[in-house]
Formats: sequence, C-alpha cells, structure tokens
Amino acid sequence: MTSEAPVPVDIVVLVSGSGTLLQALIDAAADPAYGVRIAAVGADRSCSGIERAERAGILTGVFDPAEHSSRADWDVALADWLRGVAPRFVVSAGFMRILGERVLSEHLVINTHPALLPSFPGAHGVRDALAYGVKVTGTTCHVVDAGVDTGPIIDQRAVTVADEDTEESLHERIKVEERDMLVDVVRRLARGALVVEGRHTRFDAP
Repeated sequence: MTSEAPVPVDIVVLVSGSGTLLQALIDAAADPAYGVRIAAVGADRSCSGIERAERAGILTGVFDPAEHSSRADWDVALADWLRGVAPRFVVSAGFMRILGERVLSEHLVINTHPALLPSFPGAHGVRDALAYGVKVTGTTCHVVDAGVDTGPIIDQRAVTVADEDTEESLHERIKVEERDMLVDVVRRLARGALVVEGRHTRFDAP
C-alpha cells in the first residue's frame, strides 16, 4: 500500500530576474509528493521569471514601484494582492526589493542569499566574498525581516572557492546549492511550522 500524497500547501514566489530558483520550485512542485502548489508569482518588473510562471499556467502579478506614489503605497498594493492569494508563506527568489512592514507583518517570507550570512550581505555577496579572499563561501536561506539579509538563518550550504574562480564561475556553483537548499527548505516548511526563537530557528516537523 502506498501512502497518499500530502494536501498541497499554497505558496507565492516573488522574482525580479531570470527565475531559475522559481523554475527549481516549479519542477519540484510537479511531483504531488512534494506537497506544494505555487499559487502565484509576483514581480517588481516584467521579467523572465514572470514568463516562466505564465508558461506553467501560474497566476502572476507585476508591482512596479514606479507606478506607486510611495514605497509605502507599493507595499500596501503587494500586501493586498498577497492577502487575496492567501499563501501559507512567501518565497523571495531573487526578488531585488526590500519588503515593507505591511507585507512582513502579514506573511512569513523566506529568502536565499549567495553567501554565508552574516558575512557579505547585500546585492554583491559573491563578488564581495571573492574580493575578500575567503576559501569557503556558500548560500543562506533566512527569514526576511526589515533589514538587508539580517533575518534569522534557516539553512546554509557551503561552497569551496577555487583559486581560478571568477565571480561568474563561483556564482554558478553557488546557484546549484542554492536551488537544492531552497527546494528542501520549502518542502520542510510545507510539512510543519518554522519555530523562530530569537536568532535561532527549527522546524517542528522533519
């Protein structure tokens, strides 16, 4: 006798660029045993990530900050849209905007970053790590808070830096680990709540 597939949990994915992290989640969610349904994909601009979602038949929404009178108004518009979709949680997958208080107060949001936080936060984590001369870097999945890559850490994967690495070659190897980590974290979140105690996190289910 085989066990039944879990009832899928609805999530929203936010993107800004090519959507390779989104694609990893789309591919994973195609298996009923994964237990996740991507209910919608949001973006701050028209991008390849939105095109990927549309090809997969996923609801999309584009929220360009330039079309809103203030950052607060943009945050409210995004929050209202998310409330209508009603995801269990939100995944920031290469989303290059700082989320505001309204969104963060209403939703658990997780994000991946291409460095081992708290080292090298911000938009150039790979370049900064390489320039610093580290021998090991990697990727981090963390809870999003009001800061820039400052939220509690959920998971991390290490990547060794090779002597001949360029920013591009190092980033490509980090992306492999980043995709695998995100797929695993989303699966675990779908099966149980994330418990956050100060800077420490744990799952209440395997």
